[in-house]
Amino acid sequence: MFGFFAPKSKIINLLPKVRGDYIENAKLSKHTWFGVGGPAEVLFLPKDADDLKTFLMRKPEVVPLTIIGGGSNLLIRDGGIPGVVIKLDAKAFQQVEINGTEITVGAGMKNAELKKVFLENNIGGLEFICSVPGRIGGLLRTNAGCFGKCTSDVFVRAHIMNDWGEVYEVGAEDFNFAYRSSMFPEDWIILDATFKGVNASAEEIKKTLDEHIAYRKAHQPINKKTAGSTFKNPEGLAAWKLIKEAGCTGLKVGGAEVSDIHCNFLINSGQATAEDIEKLGELIVEKVKEKTAITLEWEVRRMGVKK
Repeated sequence: MFGFFAPKSKIINLLPKVRGDYIENAKLSKHTWFGVGGPAEVLFLPKDADDLKTFLMRKPEVVPLTIIGGGSNLLIRDGGIPGVVIKLDAKAFQQVEINGTEITVGAGMKNAELKKVFLENNIGGLEFICSVPGRIGGLLRTNAGCFGKCTSDVFVRAHIMNDWGEVYEVGAEDFNFAYRSSMFPEDWIILDATFKGVNASAEEIKKTLDEHIAYRKAHQPINKKTAGSTFKNPEGLAAWKLIKEAGCTGLKVGGAEVSDIHCNFLINSGQATAEDIEKLGELIVEKVKEKTAITLEWEVRRMGVKK
C-alpha cells in the first residue's frame, strides 16, 4: 500500500469501532516541529490503552501502521503516510507515578512538563530529560540525551504493547541501547517508562534546570521550526564541527536553511517543504563526505512517501 493512498474512506471503513478518534487526511505538519509534511491517510488518537488494544486486535492486517510521538525529531515527507498513524495524545497516556526516586511516566507526556514533577517531589538526576524536545515515548525509543547523560543511563523498565494488543514489561536488555538509538521491534508501542533519579533539593534541581535553559538559549536556535540535532555525532567527533569545516554554514535549499546559531540544526524558515529539508540534509552529508570521507548519519527520523 505504500506509495499511494487508497480512495477516500476506503481505509477507514475497514477499521474497528473505537472510543478514541479517527481523523481522515489529517495534517501531520501540525504534529511535527518542522511544521512540514503530507497527511496521514487516517490518524488514530486512542482514548486509553484498552482502546488501543481493541484497535490492534481487530484492525485488518493489510492496513499499515505508523507510530509517531511529539514530532520533535521527525521529518514527514510531503506525500504523507499511507494507512493508519497512531499518536498517544490522550490524558491516559500522560500519567505520572512516583515511588521514592523512581518515576513512571506515560509515553505521551511532554518531556518539558516533568520540570514541575521533579521540583515538587525532590527528584534530581533526571533534569536533562526536560531539555530533550518531544515526549517520553520518543525519548526512550531514540535513547535521547544531552548535557552528558542519555536515557539509557537512568532507564529502569517500560511497558510496551505489541501489534496484537499484548502488554509486556521490558528492561534495558530488550532495547539494546546504543548512541542515540535502540534496537527493538517496530511493532512495539511504548505505553510508559520508569526512570531512576536521586534525592535532591528543589533548589539544586532548579539550578540545574536553569543552567540547561541558559545553555540552550545561548547555543541553539530557540523558538524556530527545527527538529533539533539533524545528524548523530560520529564517534569521537562533533557533527556540527564537521558541517562547519565542510563549508555548510548558511547553506539553503528552498525554504530550508542551516541555523546560524548551531549548524547541526536545520531550520524551516516558514516556507520550506519536507523535500527542501531532506535535500539540504543530503547536501550536507555529501559535502562532509567530500571534505572528510566521513558519512554523517541522520539523527532525525524520516518517514512517509515523497510527493
